[in-house]
Amino acid sequence: MKNRAVFLDKDGTLIEDVPYNVDPQRIRLTVGAGDGLRQVQQLGYQLIVISNQSGVARGYFPESALTAVEARLQELLEPFDVLLDGFYYCPHHPDGTVMEYAIACHCRKPEPGLLLQAAGDRAIDLTQSWFVGDILNDVEAGRRVGCQTILINNGNETEWLLSSERVPHFLAKDLAEAAHIIK
Repeated sequence: MKNRAVFLDKDGTLIEDVPYNVDPQRIRLTVGAGDGLRQVQQLGYQLIVISNQSGVARGYFPESALTAVEARLQELLEPFDVLLDGFYYCPHHPDGTVMEYAIACHCRKPEPGLLLQAAGDRAIDLTQSWFVGDILNDVEAGRRVGCQTILINNGNETEWLLSSERVPHFLAKDLAEAAHIIK
């Protein structure tokens, strides 16, 4: 079997969306996340978080704060016997106030840079992989590298700017439902 992955958006998909939150005590899994990810991991998929973290560029928190976020995610998933295989984030935003991060980059979704980096790091076949997220930028990033895509239709997408790259292959209400779609 080729290496394959389920790429996951973090905020609004894997955890409850609390804008710019890096406080581990305020991080909560979304409904169905633990059970859904256990099912997907049992199918042999690597689980990799792909997240835009513009709070770094905006000066809301230091990049080092994301280490505690990743540790908290691992802690929350442990009771479900789920282990994240990777945690990739983009700290950039072109309108940021922290100059070293205030750039247009190739890793900020919908750009596919983080997916390509993870695939290279972990020898993942992107055409055998999935991207699950709660906004169309997630869908676009996944489609741009050949992944199947699932939009968690939880009301977080507000722009609905559609193009062929921004139409999800599937819709689901949460990660538990998404897990039933993934084969």
